[in-house]
Amino acid sequence: MSASPDGQAPAQAPAPAPALVLQMQRMGDIVLSFPLFLWLKRGAPERPVWVVAEEQFYQGLKAVSPPVVYAPWTAVDHLPASEYSLLVNLSHRPEAAILAGGLRAATRLGPYRDQGDHLRVGGRWQLYRASLTGNNRHNRFHWVELNALDCVDHRQIASTVFDTPRTPAPGKDRVGLFLGASQEEKRPPAAFWAALAHALQRRGLAVVLLGGPAEKALAAEVRALHGGTLADFSGQLSLEQFMAAGQTMSLMITPDTGPMHVAAWSGLQTLNLSMGPVNPWETGPFNPGHYVLGAGISCQGCWQCRFVRPRCRERFDPEQVAYLAWKLARGGRPMPPPGMRLYRTGRSAAGFYQLEPVGRAAPRAGDGLGEFWRGAFGAHFGLWGQDVPRRDWLALAGAHPKLARSFARGAARLYGRVAALLPAGGALPPAFMESWPPMLRPAAGYVQMALENADYSPDSRDECLGLLGAVLASVSSVSS
Repeated sequence: MSASPDGQAPAQAPAPAPALVLQMQRMGDIVLSFPLFLWLKRGAPERPVWVVAEEQFYQGLKAVSPPVVYAPWTAVDHLPASEYSLLVNLSHRPEAAILAGGLRAATRLGPYRDQGDHLRVGGRWQLYRASLTGNNRHNRFHWVELNALDCVDHRQIASTVFDTPRTPAPGKDRVGLFLGASQEEKRPPAAFWAALAHALQRRGLAVVLLGGPAEKALAAEVRALHGGTLADFSGQLSLEQFMAAGQTMSLMITPDTGPMHVAAWSGLQTLNLSMGPVNPWETGPFNPGHYVLGAGISCQGCWQCRFVRPRCRERFDPEQVAYLAWKLARGGRPMPPPGMRLYRTGRSAAGFYQLEPVGRAAPRAGDGLGEFWRGAFGAHFGLWGQDVPRRDWLALAGAHPKLARSFARGAARLYGRVAALLPAGGALPPAFMESWPPMLRPAAGYVQMALENADYSPDSRDECLGLLGAVLASVSSVSS
């Protein structure tokens, strides 16, 4: 270190203010935040990244987590003493919003309580994510991407290469069945698991039941229905032991649940049985090379099932799933079972999460609408130009011309309705989003959320009319 002209050693530059991430959800949400931690460290290597999370979930993940400083919820009393260069609240818990509003931060993203005790959302992408509550049917941005797009250069997201699953070693014919999920309708019933275990064993595969303490009763029911020899490690493995056990397996079959993300992050190939009120575009395995199996019905990817029993869950056949799993475990070429949709996780041409269809199933109208809305919001937020949604619209209109004409007429009505209300100083009615058909709700929901979040400021009105005007311009060629 050289001395300054007056002979004094130069003062060291002050350490950069840390970034703080509030992730007070479950295990899977923490794992889906790992890429954000990674990107924050790469973007500013000298800046510390602090994470407030539930200790029961993060302790076992430290071994595979990017290098951040974790703090439990019980330690939040120490947080107000610091000022943060960035605060990102990824939690929907009320106490997280209160904490996010009470800390000093140069940039505040996600839900927070302002000084007037109003709930606000900082960041356009976080606002878009908030507008998906009950309204996510056509969303095509993964939660990992939505966690980061407000504070990470999208080119860094698109250029990051994540590991694909390990290639199963010859003779590793053990398949894990993770039984549980946060909601009963998101997982198969015990009878399905028992029949699947039998079908896998008939094909020469060893089967291991997996789960946490909450799955012990379910595992006992599966064993009783199975009636034979079945290894059961539910409630017996720590998170570190769970990941170590995954090294001995060729595949894990699992509903959409936190351990699925742990397995995928640690390199174990997963077959996600996507059923119930889940959208695999948002919460499917993020790393490329995993598989997602869903029912070939139009309501797949809902926020909340409107049927007494999820119809999608009844479409899963244990014999068909066993044959597919056998193909995957042995490195064969998988094909979707009849009436089902099989996807392989990958990346789009722009570098974003993609569910790549396996087989020759014809594209559904819902898939075309999802691609269009991804293109429209991506263009609105500056990821790419308006040529992308126009291209996606031409593809949708070519495959589904009747739907396209109905959509274009609805888009014109939506623009006209909002344009008539806003200059007059009026507010949108509380149920504005629900008054539009599902294919138009991505725009209706975002507009309502954005206007309310900004108290109908002139800038928010201009932004919303700009979004709707761009959508209308993209679809106007087929409006008649």
